[in-house]
Amino acid sequence: MVEHRPWNDVIAYSILTFGIFIVAFPVYLALVASTHDAATVISGNMPLLPGGHILENYYRAIFVGGSRTSREPVGHLLLNSFISATGIAVGKIFISILSAYAVVYFRFPFRKTAFWIIFVTLMLPVEVRIYPTYKVVSDLHMLDTYAGLILPLIASATGTLLFRQFFMTVPDELLEASRIDGAGPFRFFWDTLLPLSVTTIAALFVIQFIYGWNQYLWPLLITTQDSMQTIVTGIKKMLTTTDELAEWQLAMATAVLAMLPPVAVVVFMQRLFVRGLVETEK
Repeated sequence: MVEHRPWNDVIAYSILTFGIFIVAFPVYLALVASTHDAATVISGNMPLLPGGHILENYYRAIFVGGSRTSREPVGHLLLNSFISATGIAVGKIFISILSAYAVVYFRFPFRKTAFWIIFVTLMLPVEVRIYPTYKVVSDLHMLDTYAGLILPLIASATGTLLFRQFFMTVPDELLEASRIDGAGPFRFFWDTLLPLSVTTIAALFVIQFIYGWNQYLWPLLITTQDSMQTIVTGIKKMLTTTDELAEWQLAMATAVLAMLPPVAVVVFMQRLFVRGLVETEK
């Protein structure tokens, strides 16, 4: 029998509240700063209550632009990031689920060796292999393109591991039943495994979408045109290091807008995301 002590709840909720405050307060400051004019933000005495320039700042950020170092509207940067993050997430899921299916359900020489080679690539992030990757992308004339933003990042050892662990929990009786019904490998994959993998796909999509959305080094390296830069690189270019003052109200508005799509993906897919992680561990 577990003894219920009220003080335990008080301590737990106090720690949780303190943690939420630490995480949420900088976000609140960014939101407040995005509603004031530039003079108020850089004065050092910015109030903690929203100002009256919210419509002006967000309209200018989304549709006009106005940073001295990057004139591209934030709306276009958001579109670039959304296309890039969605392409990376979908590409990783597509490659991962097919590779895991091959490793689990097909018998071929060095099957386990192939899986461990894929797994070892976890130790080789894009930062480690960035020069040869850039050379290949440049030789294929994919600089300043969506293909250049997406294709080098779609291989995923993490996704392959997640799908492999899930496929190993699928009863062998389903495979035997499919064979009795005359289903081939593709039919078994499409009609049986894919519907069962919906929660795992959702969990991986959330993780990889946020991964693609937060990419900074790779988009910074292969995009030379403002029209192809992503929202993360756009924020960095707004914060100038020259003698001119950065337009902090626009940078804060851009930062707030950059947080919305990942938060929306997590909120709308929360149940599938949690179920996917729990079922994968079984």
